[in-house]
Amino acid sequence: MLNEQTFEKLSTMKLFGIAEGLKDQMGRPDMDDLSFEDRFGMLIDAQWLWKESKQMKRLLKSAKLKLPASMEDIDYRAPRGLDKSILLRLGTCDWITRHQNVIIVGPTGTGKTFLSCALAHKACREGLSTFYVRTPKLYRALAIARADGSYGKTLARLAKMSVLILDDLALAALTDPERRDLLEVIEDRHGTASTIIASQLPVDRWHEAIGDPTIADALLDRLVHNAHRITLKGESMRMRNGTLLTQGEAMK
Repeated sequence: MLNEQTFEKLSTMKLFGIAEGLKDQMGRPDMDDLSFEDRFGMLIDAQWLWKESKQMKRLLKSAKLKLPASMEDIDYRAPRGLDKSILLRLGTCDWITRHQNVIIVGPTGTGKTFLSCALAHKACREGLSTFYVRTPKLYRALAIARADGSYGKTLARLAKMSVLILDDLALAALTDPERRDLLEVIEDRHGTASTIIASQLPVDRWHEAIGDPTIADALLDRLVHNAHRITLKGESMRMRNGTLLTQGEAMK
C-alpha cells in the first residue's frame, strides 16, 4: 500500500524518472548493500536523465529536422573533402555559444543537409533550440505572415532559436521581397544566435544571386565574417549509395 501511494505521489509531482528508478531498485536484491545516500543519489540521477531525455525529444520534435542525422553517423570515408577535425570542433557546440555561423556548400547530394541536421541534432542534445527550414519555404511563410499580420511574431520566433538552418539558399536569384526578408531574419540573429547555411552555390556567387548590392553586402557581412566554412566536393552520395546498393543486389 505504501509503495502504491508513493508511486502515485511521484506521478502527481511528475517525478517519473525517480519512479522508474525506484521500481528498478526494488527489483534488485543487490541494492540492499548500498547506503541510503547511494540509493538516493541513483534516484536523483534517474530523474535527471529522464528530464534530459524528455527535453531532447521535445527539442528534436520542434526542430523539424529533414533528416534523422547525428554526428556519429557522418561518413568520412567518401572522398568529398570533409575535414574530420573541423566537424569534431563543431561537435563541441562552442561555435553556438560564441554566436558563430556555419556555411556548408557543395554540389547536390554531397551531404550538406545531412551535416546541417547532424550539427543541429548535437545542439538539441546539448539542450539548445534549433529549427530547420528550406529557404524557399521560409520566403513563402514570411509572405503569408506579412499578409495576415503575424510577420513580427514569426521573425521573433526565428530570432529566438539558438540554431537556425537555412537550407538550399540561393537555388534561384532572389526577388526583392525575398532578399529583404532574408536580411530581416539574419539581422535579428546577428551577434545573438547561430545560423547554418547550406547552398549549392559557392559563397563568391552569393552576391550575384542576392541581387541588390547594398542588401548583399549587409547579408554577407553578417553571415560570412564569423562563419566556419565547409566546402564539399565529389559525386552525389545518393548516387554513390544507390550504385553500391545495385551492386550488392547483383551479388545476391
